[in-house]
Amino acid sequence: MKIEIWSDIMCPFCYIGKRHLEKALESFPGRDTVEITWKSYQLDPTIPMSFEEPVGVYEYLADRKGWSLEQSAQMHERVVEMAASVGLEYNFDKAVVANSLYAHRVIQLAKEKGLDDAIEEIFFRAYFTDGKDLASIDTLVALGEEAGLEASEIRAAIDSEELAYRVSQDIQEGVNLGVRGVPFFVFDRKYGISGAEPIQVFIDTLNQTQDAS
Repeated sequence: MKIEIWSDIMCPFCYIGKRHLEKALESFPGRDTVEITWKSYQLDPTIPMSFEEPVGVYEYLADRKGWSLEQSAQMHERVVEMAASVGLEYNFDKAVVANSLYAHRVIQLAKEKGLDDAIEEIFFRAYFTDGKDLASIDTLVALGEEAGLEASEIRAAIDSEELAYRVSQDIQEGVNLGVRGVPFFVFDRKYGISGAEPIQVFIDTLNQTQDAS
């Protein structure tokens, strides 16, 4: 079984959805035959590649949605509780808004080496828990090395037009499949899950996909 996941490292529900899938797979008899492939998606490609001053997520979402800072903080608090229910620690007060394009290029490099799941986990933790700036090249190099990539190839990947093209290909492929937001999980190109649905939904979809194969 092949599971393709369209995701953005700035998406809090993508990390939660990753955990929901993993927990569903723990009880799935065919888990050893499941292949997971991560696909690039950008929730907001208009974010600048750099800021004069760091921008916090409360301010960013309030500005984007036309909310007050209080409304933004309350919404994020609900997400923090949802993340905690699957063992994740979200520190939105430390999170730094960043354009995820460079990170997606590194993910494309990691995918070539079968390390995309590892790098996604590292990037999610770095962004949501540790407050790392994922638009910083030095930060991406350090995190990529943690996943097993070489510093020189990470820097080359960040500058690579070929990998940039693969990012755009993933995004367009997702659009063609009907992806309008992330996370979006596609099971054997037969069934899809949009969002961080409950773990039971993932269990049911795994079984449904296996039965249809």
